[in-house]
Amino acid sequence: MKNIFSSKAGIIIVGGIIGIIAALLQYFGNPANMGICVACFERDIAGALGLHRAGVVQYLRPEIMGFVLGAFAAALFAGEYKPRGGSAPLIRFFLGMFAMIGALVFLGCPWRTLLRLAGGDGNAILGILGLIFGIFIGVQFLKRGFTLGRSYTQAKASGWIMPGFMVALFLLLVFKVQFAEGGPIFFSEKGPGSQYAPIFVSIIAGLIIGTLAQRSRFCTMGAFRDVMITKDFHLISGVGALLLFAFLANLIFGQFNPGFEGQPIAHTNHVWNFLGMTLAGLAFALAGGCPGRQLFMSGEGDLDAGVFVIGMIVGAGFAHNFALASSPKGVAAFGPAAVVIGLVFCLVIGFSMLQRAK
Repeated sequence: MKNIFSSKAGIIIVGGIIGIIAALLQYFGNPANMGICVACFERDIAGALGLHRAGVVQYLRPEIMGFVLGAFAAALFAGEYKPRGGSAPLIRFFLGMFAMIGALVFLGCPWRTLLRLAGGDGNAILGILGLIFGIFIGVQFLKRGFTLGRSYTQAKASGWIMPGFMVALFLLLVFKVQFAEGGPIFFSEKGPGSQYAPIFVSIIAGLIIGTLAQRSRFCTMGAFRDVMITKDFHLISGVGALLLFAFLANLIFGQFNPGFEGQPIAHTNHVWNFLGMTLAGLAFALAGGCPGRQLFMSGEGDLDAGVFVIGMIVGAGFAHNFALASSPKGVAAFGPAAVVIGLVFCLVIGFSMLQRAK
């Protein structure tokens, strides 16, 4: 059966649907300019599990679960469920950690960067420029033979681990399980973690996006990478559609508020907005996919992508426990140092794996 979502029109439709769903999720209760944010939502999950104790960002986000389960179902149906792994898992774990740290210094993943701009947040411009610059650095390594090594076919059951984990998280959310007085599981009573769309709306949205993204190979990092390496504008057309349709939906729902100051869950430190997303973009490029794409691949059975996802969740806990994550008040005390360390780590990995490729 022909995969219509892999066509030029298909990727544009997928991008447009994601943009509209993101605006709708905000309309139904998700935080402002955060209808969808993989980094922020994984950070909330980390908080709900007790990996950090920042009380304002603790919630088991169903969208993340839907992304993985939707991709899993789509891959099974299309005969693309192929468990594989073994490509530098420990490096991928730390790439996930530093990608999360960079994203939380900026306050958003690539998708939220676009959605912040679609909502009128001018600070997102610096984030987008930083993301592109980080991907550009990663592309220079890719052009020179960078590789994390090949992955190998794994047992069929191994690919069920990440979908199974997401089912477990969803059950914990639905039944609001408490393992001790006061948690875990933790749920925010104020702040972004207390703002969410109804569970059934969020999980359905996640399942739809997971299914469509798996079929279309939607990826923001891959979009910019393909333009830089092969001048291929296929994926970038989907990214453009996401931005355009989210913008139009925000206008319709009265969610467009242009400016730099006073934007929701954002800060105006342009230097670290840029450098935070530079780190994230570089880590995504070296790992082979943006955080959304990593979730979708983990649903397909990619164990290495699953390790990256776990690295991001752990990185979120680390970022909040050690004063690395920014807030609307500005950049945290140790955030800049963590970004510099992360950039050094990524550059060392980039150069060292070049030697291996040769």
